[in-house]
Amino acid sequence: MWEQKEVSELKVNRYVNIDDEPCKITSISTSKPGKHGGAKARIEGTGVFTGSKRTMVSPVKAKVQVPMIDKRRAQVLSIANDEAQLMDLETYETITMPIPSDLDSPLEEGGEVMYLTAMGRQRLM
Repeated sequence: MWEQKEVSELKVNRYVNIDDEPCKITSISTSKPGKHGGAKARIEGTGVFTGSKRTMVSPVKAKVQVPMIDKRRAQVLSIANDEAQLMDLETYETITMPIPSDLDSPLEEGGEVMYLTAMGRQRLM
């Protein structure tokens, strides 16, 4: 799910879709309007799920897609190989997710963890 916003409404540390990938905005720079055109914005971000850097150049008045990012809490039920089985603490559904290599703290069975869900994809935080 996503919503539309103008480029001029975007802020650093918020989210935007760049090439159909939800990205956290790391910097926004705008140019002045010229004699024959409107102002342009250069938006740089890092992918929420891939970690890759992406760039987008767009007119300031253009509409862009802003993903609806849902931060949720879950309890770790079990850990097997590189996957963790989690239970969402609101909906009580069980989810199996890969454990990212850049995770801050090690997972423990029975412990709580945060995860993001956006555009049908999920990632442990």
